[in-house]
Amino acid sequence: MKRVTVCGLLAGVGALALSMTMVEAQAAPESLLPPGFDDPAPAPTPTPRPTATQRPSTPVTPSQPSAPSATGSAVVQPIPEGGERPAAPSMPSGLPSLAELEDLDPDELDELLGLKPKFDIPPAARRSMERVGLLDRSEGGLPEAALARQPASLVRAALEGTRGPLVSRWGHILLRRALASRLQAPDGMSPIEFAGLRAQVLARMGEYEAARGISQDVDTGNWNATLADAAVTSYVATGDLIGACPLARFRADLREGTQWEMIRSICNAFAGETARARSNLIRMRRGDDTANIDVLLAQRYAGAAGRGRSAVNLEWDGVEELTPWRYGLATALGAEIPESLTDDLEPYYQRVSARLPMLPLSQRLPGAERAAREGILSSSALIDLYSRYYAESGLEGDFGQRAGQLRDGYVGAEPAIRLQAIRSVWGTGDNPDYARKVLTAYAAARIPANKDFAEDAAGLIAAMLSAGLDRDALEWGTVVPEGSEAWALLVLAQPNRGSPVDDGALDSFVGDDGSDEQRKSAFLVAGLAGLDRIDASTRDDYNQSLRLDLGRQSNWSRLISQAGDAQNQALVALLAGVGMQGEGWQRMTPRHLFHIVRALDRAGLSAEARMIAAEAVARA
Repeated sequence: MKRVTVCGLLAGVGALALSMTMVEAQAAPESLLPPGFDDPAPAPTPTPRPTATQRPSTPVTPSQPSAPSATGSAVVQPIPEGGERPAAPSMPSGLPSLAELEDLDPDELDELLGLKPKFDIPPAARRSMERVGLLDRSEGGLPEAALARQPASLVRAALEGTRGPLVSRWGHILLRRALASRLQAPDGMSPIEFAGLRAQVLARMGEYEAARGISQDVDTGNWNATLADAAVTSYVATGDLIGACPLARFRADLREGTQWEMIRSICNAFAGETARARSNLIRMRRGDDTANIDVLLAQRYAGAAGRGRSAVNLEWDGVEELTPWRYGLATALGAEIPESLTDDLEPYYQRVSARLPMLPLSQRLPGAERAAREGILSSSALIDLYSRYYAESGLEGDFGQRAGQLRDGYVGAEPAIRLQAIRSVWGTGDNPDYARKVLTAYAAARIPANKDFAEDAAGLIAAMLSAGLDRDALEWGTVVPEGSEAWALLVLAQPNRGSPVDDGALDSFVGDDGSDEQRKSAFLVAGLAGLDRIDASTRDDYNQSLRLDLGRQSNWSRLISQAGDAQNQALVALLAGVGMQGEGWQRMTPRHLFHIVRALDRAGLSAEARMIAAEAVARA
C-alpha cells in the first residue's frame, strides 16, 4: 500500500527537542529563579549606636568682636593639593550632522533624543503576561498550567514545525482551541516568545482573527519581532490596518520595509498628521522600491482619515499579481479588483474572503465553503451565509439554487422531500465535497432514522458528525446493517463501548471496501485500535494484511504517546497538529492516525478523538 509520510514533521527544529523526556504537568510551575534568589534572606537589624552630644558653640558677643585680617583684604580659599579643575562638558560621539538632522523623520528625531515613549498604556493599566490567551478554562480553554512544566525546546519545536493547514477539520478545531487558550509559558520560554509563536501558527492556519486577538492580549510595549510579524499579517488579512497603529507609533523599530513605511504613514494620517503622511507616500510613489498600485492603495486608505485634500484614482493597468496587501486594502476600501486577478483565487484569499463582512456574499461563499471544510467556519456560520444570500438574492445564480435546496432540506413537508433536497446540495459523484456535508449537518439531523432511508445513512451520519451531532447520528444504530460504511462511522462515534467490535462485521466492511488502496478500511482499523475497540489479535491481523505499520515508532510517536499517558491535553493537541499537516487526507497515514487518536483518547479528549477517526473514514 502506498504510504506518504506527513510533511514537516518537526523538520529543522532541532533533535534535542524530539529526544527530551516528557515532564508531567502540575498545577503550578516551579520557580525559575536560581538558588539564592527565591526568598531573599531578611536584612540584619542595624545595631543602635549612641548619639554624640553636640557641644554648643560659643556665641560671639558684642564685647568680643572678630579680629580683622592684618592686611584688611579678603581671604582667598586655597585650592587643595592634587585637585583638578572640572573638565568642560563634551558632546556625545556619533551625532548626525545638521544636514542629516534636517532629513530626519519626527519619530526618528524623538528616538534620537530619547523623547519617544515606549508604552501607550499607563503603568497602572498594564497587563500581566503570566497568562496570555483568549479562552479561559471556564470558557472551554485548556488548563492554564498544562505547558508550564514542559521543556521550552519541545514546545518551540512543535509550534515551529506546524507550517500550514491541517487535513482534518476536527484537528483544526482542536489545535485552534489549544493555541487560543489562556496558558502559562513553558519552562525556559519567555511569555512574549510563547505568544508570538502561537500567533504565527494561528495565522498560518488561516485563523487571522484569533492571531490578532492573541496579539492584542499583550501590551504593545512588550512585543517582539515574532509577535509583530504575526499581528501585521493578521491586520492586513482582515483589512484592519489601524489596529497596527500602536505598534507603528511606539515600536516602529520591530519591523522594516516599504510595506511597513506605508502602514506608518497611514497611522500618521489617522493621528492627525495628514500633511506628513501625504508627503511620505508621495515620496515613496516617486521611488522605485514599491509598486505604484501599493502606494495608491495606501494613499486612499490614509485619505479615509477625513483630512485628505486630493482624490486618489486606483490604476490597475499593468498589475499582474494579487498580493495580500492589495487584496486586504482593496476590500477594506470597497475598491473593485479586476476580474483577471480574482478569477482563480488561491487558498489564502479564499480563507480571508470568508470572514470579510465588507464583501458581497457572492464573493464570500466560495471561500466560506473552503473555510468550513477546513474548520475555520462552523456549520452554523456557513448556513447563516447561505440564508442571508437567499434573503437578499433569492434563487439567483448557483448559490441561490443551492440556498433554495438547503431551505427545502429544512422545511420540506415530508422526510423524503427533505432528503432529496439534501442530496441535491451534496451533488452528484462518489465523493461529494465535504463542505456540503458541513452545510447540511443540521438538516440531516432532522431526517428520522428509517430503514427506507438506509441507503443514504452513511452520508447523513457523516454530515451530522461533521458538526459534532453524534447523539442524532447514533439514532441510526438500529437501522444500518453491520459492516456498512454507516456502521463503521457509528462504531467510531460512540461515546462509550463496553465490548470490542465484532470481527465478522469488520471483515465484511474490509471485504466490501472499494476506496483507493482500501484507505477507508485502513483508517477504520487505525481508529478502532486507537480507541481500544478491537482486541490485540484482530489489530495485529489487520495490521499485517493491510500493511498499516502501526507498531513502528518515531520520536514524534513516542512524544505524543507520553503526552497522552500524562494526560497533558495541550501538548497532545500541539503534537497532533504536527502530525496532521497537509492539504488533503491523502497526506495522512493510518499509523499517524492511530497515534493521534490513542493519545487524544488517553489525555481525556475522547470526543475529539472519536470525531477525527470518523472524519478519516468519511473523507478517505
